[in-house]
Amino acid sequence: MKKIAEIIARAIVDEPDVVAVIEVVGVNTTILELKVAKADMGKIIGKQGRTAAAMRTILNGISAKGKKHTVLEIIG
Repeated sequence: MKKIAEIIARAIVDEPDVVAVIEVVGVNTTILELKVAKADMGKIIGKQGRTAAAMRTILNGISAKGKKHTVLEIIG
């Protein structure tokens, strides 16, 4: 999950070297903290949050196979 979120984020932003993903694993939930440069916050979130929602949908679809829930938090 961590690697997938990182690959997607690096493809979107202007400063891919700043992208970092921290994974916090729980019993039924995995929290992914996505850190990007302040200048790239708008690109990651997208218009009306559509890009962030799409990333969350992809991650939840993948994690559903393992019967887990994934939460994506975007940190600037």
